[in-house]
Amino acid sequence: MNKAISGFSKLSKEEKIKWIANQYFSTPTEAIALLKNYWNSDEKIQKLHDEFIENTITNFYIPLGVAPNFLINGKYSTIPMAIEESSVVAAAAKAAKFWSTRGGFKTTVINTEKIGQVHFIYKGDVSKLNLFFAQHKSKFFSETESITTNMQKRGGGILDIVLKDKTDLLPNYFQLHATFETKDSMGANFINSCLEQFSKTLKEEAHNYNLFTETEKEIEVVMSILSNYVPNCIVRAEVSCPIEELEEKHILNPKEFAERFVQAVQIAEVEPYRAVTHNKGIMNGVDAVVLATGNDFRAVEAGIHAYASRNGKYSSLSHAKIENGIFTFWLEIPLALGTVGGLTSLHPLVKLSLEMLEKPSAKELMQFVAVAGLAQNFAALRSLTTTGIQEGHMKMHLNNIINQFEANDEERIFIQKYFKKNTVSHSAVVSFIEGLRK
Repeated sequence: MNKAISGFSKLSKEEKIKWIANQYFSTPTEAIALLKNYWNSDEKIQKLHDEFIENTITNFYIPLGVAPNFLINGKYSTIPMAIEESSVVAAAAKAAKFWSTRGGFKTTVINTEKIGQVHFIYKGDVSKLNLFFAQHKSKFFSETESITTNMQKRGGGILDIVLKDKTDLLPNYFQLHATFETKDSMGANFINSCLEQFSKTLKEEAHNYNLFTETEKEIEVVMSILSNYVPNCIVRAEVSCPIEELEEKHILNPKEFAERFVQAVQIAEVEPYRAVTHNKGIMNGVDAVVLATGNDFRAVEAGIHAYASRNGKYSSLSHAKIENGIFTFWLEIPLALGTVGGLTSLHPLVKLSLEMLEKPSAKELMQFVAVAGLAQNFAALRSLTTTGIQEGHMKMHLNNIINQFEANDEERIFIQKYFKKNTVSHSAVVSFIEGLRK
């Protein structure tokens, strides 16, 4: 059967669903019913969701949870987290409560600079290109004034533009490397609009520059685009306390725990195989808050992992030390976030999440996200260096296994009671359910 189709995007949502159901499912009516079951009953909200992307057929739900008791710079907050992985929200909340009685989290925004580049090919005398740029630099600013006026009123705008010679990497390759401040917006559209104007100015002015030869005048702009690598848009989050204050139910020997914890972090600093999983745990917290607040978690992921490799080897994003009897655990990560524009003003649950965070600025949101990442990392390392990661994770995973086998309420009670005292594994749960049903 030919499953290609022409003009799919022009079909109505109902027609799209009908075509997909008939082409790919043995029981089309069941597929259609399932897709429609996830539509929002409020037509206005559903229409809003339909228009977020193209070819929408339904909504794909991810749970929105909350982690309370985060004491950040002396103030309590409850952090919204959108994620499908079990134990993440519970772990973050547990870490938040742990540190709330030990001074809480301290955060600092180090910088908020964002980057965009015009990538171009120039075949000619480099000294003449440098002179051209020096003479015309002000024009790049003046010809973007219509774009930057509103951003400048909010305290943002273009910070600087520099010409970069990249011919050691590729023949005839140069950049206009621009830095921006976008205040409370993520700023992608603003930055890209400025860059496209830069490219027009570059080509037009080069074409009219009388010191260039005809070949030199024909500058080829390859692309103009922002970078998701923002090594100068950094936030720091940390926790610290005297070693003896680390004692709790699972930490009976705080000195031994602190030393093992620091060793675990040091392993992630030097061993890339461990660092990837270590940083994935941080991103469990980071991505969950980024998604809940309507920001681009793919951009954040790409930028953060690039930052983890900035010294030529992939390494841990978090660090730990013991000095003068004080245990300190911290991370510094790049985060380009926004609290205005995009989904932040459209998605009802994004607006709710931001209101829960008391309508933060972009700088404040950076701090919430960093804290969630650090809390998640602390919780994971505490488990790994004490009881082991699987004990808590598999108990949280128990509900997923129970739901997979569609246990009724009575069976659920027996299963949960049994596994309070026994090790949870998929095979053990399946075996118990089968025995229970016999």
